[in-house]
Order: sequence, then C-alpha cells, then structure tokens
Amino acid sequence: MPSSFTVLPYSKCYATAVSNIFHESIHHLDDDVYSCDDKSAWSAAPRSSYHWNKRLSRSQAWVVLDVSCSVNGKPRCCGFINVETQFYSQGYIDSLYVHPDYQGKGVAHKLYETLEHWASEQGFSALSVDASKASKALFLSRGFKLRHKSYQEKLGRIIMGFLMEKEL
Repeated sequence: MPSSFTVLPYSKCYATAVSNIFHESIHHLDDDVYSCDDKSAWSAAPRSSYHWNKRLSRSQAWVVLDVSCSVNGKPRCCGFINVETQFYSQGYIDSLYVHPDYQGKGVAHKLYETLEHWASEQGFSALSVDASKASKALFLSRGFKLRHKSYQEKLGRIIMGFLMEKEL
C-alpha cells in the first residue's frame, strides 16, 4: 500500500464518505458477478450519514485515508472495514468496502490486517464474514475457510455470498 495511505479509527466525520464508498463499490461490480437488479437491491442509493454513523459506531471500525488527495481540504476516505464486538456476533466482519478508484492498491488488505491485529489483541478466538462473490478470494487469501453459501434478502432479492471463518 502506498505511503500516502493511512488507517485511522472510524469517526462520524467519515460517515458521508463511507456511504458513497459502499454505494459506488457495489455498483462498480461487474454485471456477471452480480446483476444490475441485485446491485440496485443491495444499494438503491447512498444511505444517510446518520445510518452509517449509527451502524459503524456500534462496532469497531476503521477507514483508510489517501493523504495525497484531498476533498474539501481533508484527505480522501477511500475504504472502510468494521467488526462486530457484541457477544452474540463478536468477530463478525460486517463490512469491507473500497472505493473503485482504489481497488487493487492494497487498501482492503491493509484494512483487514488492522482489524485482525486488533481482534487478536482483544482475545477474539475467530473471525467470520459473509463474503460476497467479489470478496471471497480476498478472504481465502487471508486464511479464511469456506463454511457454506449464504443468502441475504435485500429489497425482495436474494443476494448470494459465502459464510467464511478463520480461527485466530
């Protein structure tokens, strides 16, 4: 990952950027991976910053900033990840998204490394994720094992993924 990128804990000021990254990364997926209808159900439009702040504030989350590129005088937020910390879902990776302009540049790997290091320090015994078709290879490369296909309903459409786990 280029030295112009830095990982920071999530804070409310990144909520709008996170919303846009989520939406744009989904709609950037090839139509042969997920159909246009699937992508529209998954993210019909960017969600509110209130939604994302509430969602990420209830977990442990990080963002990657590109300090060489600014938006409104601030470094550009180009990716985010979060992991659930509550007992019933502890260690569940809820989100990992990278803006299309930054995909293939090591951003997802750096975010995941940050999360895994933190989870190990916290004494988590395992991590799990419902990986998309697009992120399955990333998680396999990080030592996750496929448990089974998973399915999530989004606006009446069934989106297929893969439940994956990794012992720490």
